Amino acid sequence: MTTDTITPSTTGETVLDARGVTMRFGGLTAVRNVDFTVNAGEIVGLIGPNGAGKTTFFNCLTGLYIPTEGEVRYKGTVLPPKSFKVTAAGIARTFQNIRLFANMTVLENVLVGRHTRTKEGFWSAVLRLPSFHKAEAKSRERAMELLEFVGLENKADHLARNLPYGEQRKLEIARALASEPGLLLLDEPTAGMNPQETRATEELVFAIRDKGIAVLVIEHDMRFIFNLCDRVAVLVQGEKLVEGDSATVQGDERVVAAYLGEPFEDAPGKDEVAEVEAAEAHADAATDAAPGKENDR
Repeated sequence: MTTDTITPSTTGETVLDARGVTMRFGGLTAVRNVDFTVNAGEIVGLIGPNGAGKTTFFNCLTGLYIPTEGEVRYKGTVLPPKSFKVTAAGIARTFQNIRLFANMTVLENVLVGRHTRTKEGFWSAVLRLPSFHKAEAKSRERAMELLEFVGLENKADHLARNLPYGEQRKLEIARALASEPGLLLLDEPTAGMNPQETRATEELVFAIRDKGIAVLVIEHDMRFIFNLCDRVAVLVQGEKLVEGDSATVQGDERVVAAYLGEPFEDAPGKDEVAEVEAAEAHADAATDAAPGKENDR
């Protein structure tokens, strides 16, 4: 597959640098030799038809999967192959399927996201030392600031499960921001939203970028992506087909063909797409079932 890459204008240091990332499930290659960067101050979109390998690639970036080949660097340092260590390094994410703690309050959910930035040890917590109470108060203050940022400060004491769908999405973003990331990865942030909620999410992402946090977004809503992003990359059958600004990507005939289901040179068939989707689903199920994985998120 021929790949055309438009060199992005440099807006700052390279925050994320993925080089030659390949992910195989047995004999099936879901992501093949993908190079990808996100610079400071950028909002970058990742799009592609179903079975393109977008979520698999996301999981390789965040430590849920260990790439079969290639490496992922954050601010020049190779990321460790554990998702909680990736979060501690400075990359946070949300999930396509919301993963909140439903029986915890809104505030408690955000406080969970703070755990990678708290330094108090076991004995300090057990003995309730002054340093512990000071750290706890600071975490609560920061959590409330984030809830105000996303517009949920008045629902801090509500159970997460009682929030409307759109507000649950906001809460998940607030929890991710609680880890103080330099890069935020959003997986389908507007899925299931009405136009008003989608517009509010767009404004929220711009506000996050204005705080100095780079953003990478997977999304099926093309209007949302092209309005939002400085740069867009297209994956098809696990390979990067084209990358550039919105006009470049929208005008590429191969991108149009991929979304319309029309064949182009080296295009995957339906059976290949189905195999990739099945492999991703199997890997996700295995990851969710693995002992201790809840602590990795």
